Amino acid sequence: MSEGDIREARPAVVATASAMGGAERPTSMLSGRELKRLAAEGGFAVDETTGNRMISALQDILESLDNRWAALSKLETSPQLSSTPTAKWVAQHTVRTASDERGLLTQLRRAREELPQYIEAIREAKRRYADTESGTRGELDAFHERF
Repeated sequence: MSEGDIREARPAVVATASAMGGAERPTSMLSGRELKRLAAEGGFAVDETTGNRMISALQDILESLDNRWAALSKLETSPQLSSTPTAKWVAQHTVRTASDERGLLTQLRRAREELPQYIEAIREAKRRYADTESGTRGELDAFHERF
């Protein structure tokens, strides 16, 4: 494959990815800060059991990321390929797509930053739920006592 063929193939790859609707669509996510605010304001509450499961799952994800980070970060360096123009292009493309704005490493770094905040938000949501449940239980007990 000549360098000219590679240049011609690139737009086709981009067009195919766009037509498939993959990474071109922006996704809306709550930041950890927003989730913590929701929990503090009572817009997000969770019971103890569910909250503990959620926290455990998020901690498992963080631990997995930490355990695999050395291997994942190798995507930031150009892979050892041959010296042909195609191999050079593939190597550069690999590095760019791993670390650009929508790249795997970029997204995983964001997750490593956000997940601890999610955990704190869930802890706050559990406290809110417990407070609400306790208050409701007190009101019901008082209601029963009156009647």
